[in-house]
Amino acid sequence: MLHYTFFQHALIGSLLCCIICAMIGTYIVTRRMVIAGGGMAHAALGGVGIGAYFGFSPLWGAAAFALLSGLGIEALTRRRVREDSAIAMIWTLGMSVGILFAYLTPGFMTDLPAYLFGDVLAVSRNDLVYLSLLAVATGVFFAVFMRLIIAVAYDRDFAQTRRLPVRLIEVTLTALTALAIVGCLHTVGIVLVISLLSVPQMTAALFVRTFRGIIWLSAVFGYVGCLCGLWLSAFIGVPSGAAIILSAITLYFVCRAIKTLCLRFNKYGERHCQDSQAHSPHHL
Repeated sequence: MLHYTFFQHALIGSLLCCIICAMIGTYIVTRRMVIAGGGMAHAALGGVGIGAYFGFSPLWGAAAFALLSGLGIEALTRRRVREDSAIAMIWTLGMSVGILFAYLTPGFMTDLPAYLFGDVLAVSRNDLVYLSLLAVATGVFFAVFMRLIIAVAYDRDFAQTRRLPVRLIEVTLTALTALAIVGCLHTVGIVLVISLLSVPQMTAALFVRTFRGIIWLSAVFGYVGCLCGLWLSAFIGVPSGAAIILSAITLYFVCRAIKTLCLRFNKYGERHCQDSQAHSPHHL
C-alpha cells in the first residue's frame, strides 16, 4: 500500500492533522471548550453548503462559518446568554443552513458524505500544502506565546487581572481552531472532527499532567489512532473517518485499563513490602 500516492498522502496528511490537533486540542480541553469546539465544527456545514451552492470552494466556506460561529458563541456568552444555549443555537443554525443549501444545489451534493464523515484517502497535494502551512503557523504561535496560552487556558480571569492580552489570544486561537477544523475535514469529517481534538488529549492526560507534555503525547496517540484507522479502512473496507475515531477511543480505554492495572499492582507491591517488613526479625 505504501507505494500508492494516495496512501502516502493519507499518511502525511494524518500526521499533520495530529500535530495541529495536538496543539489546538490541548488548549480546548484545558479550557473546557470541547462542546464549543463541537459547535464550531458542526456549524461549518453551513459554509460547505453555501460554497457548493454559489460555486466557490466549500472548504473556504467551512472556514468562514467555523470562525464566525466561534466568535458568535463568545459574543452571545458575553451578553449573558448561557453558553450551552448559545452553542446549541449556533450549532443547529449552521447545520440547518448547510442542509438547506446542499439541497438547493443543482444535482445535490454528491460529495456531501465526504465532508460529513471524512475520506482521508482523498487527501490531495493542495491539502498537504495547506496542512503544512497551518502546522507551521500554529507551531510558531504556540512556541512564541506558550506562557500566555497556558495562562489563558488554566485561568482566564487571573490572566485578565494581570493585564495579559487575553482577547487577542482567544481570537487567534478561535481562528486557528476554525482552520484546524477545515484541515481535518478530509481526515475525519465534520461530524467526528471534535474527537480528534479531544480524545488523544484525554489519553495523554492519563500519563502526563503538564500542558506541553499533553501536546507532545497527544500527537503520538492521535497518529497511532490514525494509523490503526487507516489499516481498518484499507483492509476491511470501512469508512476511514469512523475507523480513525473508533481506533482512537479504543486506544484510550486500553491505556486507561493498563494504567488501572499498573496502579493496582503498585498498591499490591507496597502492601506486600510493608507486610514483609512488619514480620521481619529486625522488627520483631
